[in-house]
Amino acid sequence: MIRTPQKVLTGGLALLFLFPLLWASVASVSPQAGSAQIDGWGLGNYRTLANYQAGIGQYLLNSTAVSLMTVAFTLFVSLLGGYAFAQFRFPGRDLLFLVTLAILMVPYATLLIPLYVLLNQLGLQDSLLGLALVLTMFQLPFATFMMRISFESVPKDLSESAQVDGCGTLRTLLYVLVPAVKPGLITVGLFAFLAAWNDFITPLVLISDSAKMPLPLAVANMRQQVMGIVDYGATEAGVVVLALPCVVLFLALQRHYVRGFMSGALKG
Repeated sequence: MIRTPQKVLTGGLALLFLFPLLWASVASVSPQAGSAQIDGWGLGNYRTLANYQAGIGQYLLNSTAVSLMTVAFTLFVSLLGGYAFAQFRFPGRDLLFLVTLAILMVPYATLLIPLYVLLNQLGLQDSLLGLALVLTMFQLPFATFMMRISFESVPKDLSESAQVDGCGTLRTLLYVLVPAVKPGLITVGLFAFLAAWNDFITPLVLISDSAKMPLPLAVANMRQQVMGIVDYGATEAGVVVLALPCVVLFLALQRHYVRGFMSGALKG
């Protein structure tokens, strides 16, 4: 009986957060004036989305490529950075870590114009690789923090025992510590994927080729019809397509995600 109010509260919160997605799902197949689905229920709005300019397949491919590159770059850099901050002591370590975290206080929109100029000089402007590198930079402060507390939660005896058995630093990291911090890696990867998949303002500034647009930017451009009329049906269909991979990925990795956040709390 004591847990009943908690279940009611969590159930209510779940419905509150699911309501927008359910509303978008229903609206995407219901008849609406000014959309491809005028009469009856059907998938007319999804056909509009599928046939828009380069096609939804191309935009999904762009979003997937950018998201996977962002995840790979973020995991690689944050893994090494978190390991260094947690396992090694060197002059200025804590100061450097604070400077890394201080980047979180800078509104990332203010950095986009300088990054646009830099990418243009490097020949990476209007490219998916350049977009992924910028999104990785925005993820690194939080990712490095998560990986540091994940490595700090691993008992020192584990790495010391591996080194006594003849493992070098790299082998200890790859074969002993990485499996131990897997929940933290999954948490960082999930955050990086969701941020890259849903980001709008960064590709808006950095991508000008319509064939290279990720899905959020394509949906935003598609919603405008002639004379400024908004195609709400196609927009809702785009929202559903955008949300589904995120929901499925989060539900599949939920257990590891929670363990990753709890790793720092369970230190010692």
